[in-house]
Amino acid sequence: MAIERCGWVTDEPLYIRYHDEEWGRPVHDDRKLFEFLVLEGAQAGLSWSTILRKREGYRKAFAGFDPLRVSRFRPARIESLLRDESIVRNRAKVTSAVVNARAFLEVQREHGSFDAYVWGFVGGKPIRRRPRTLKDVPATSPESDALSTALRARGFGFVGSTICYAFMQACGLVDDHVRSCFLASKR
Repeated sequence: MAIERCGWVTDEPLYIRYHDEEWGRPVHDDRKLFEFLVLEGAQAGLSWSTILRKREGYRKAFAGFDPLRVSRFRPARIESLLRDESIVRNRAKVTSAVVNARAFLEVQREHGSFDAYVWGFVGGKPIRRRPRTLKDVPATSPESDALSTALRARGFGFVGSTICYAFMQACGLVDDHVRSCFLASKR
């Protein structure tokens, strides 16, 4: 009998591994949270499979997603990244990753960690929904609206409500595994 997964999962091993081992699982590590902030912003207007295939390139290009190191990227480094075929070469997205790193560090200074800050938008515990189908999964929520507004006010870019909702799903702040998915019953 085949394992049933959420309908967005393709038969690509990368997708399957991402769904089975990461998506919807609570993340409390600031570096990992920064990674998903960068990746979700890069994904805007593209398929998630494109970003998954470029993830290792992003790890190398963005200093292992160390926000301190990324915050120090200067214009010459940004220009270099725009020639790097292992990432999405979009000036606005690359620049926003650097700007976001600086804002990320400010949130850490203010709140002790980005983790403490971002989890406050869901009351410190995952919102578990069990949608019947993919059609029942929203693109945004009141929580993603609030997170988007707060991040934008702090100078973050590529953090619209839809991107924030995808970030919240990726990092387990929201768990939207459909009812028929084998992971829905495990949490």
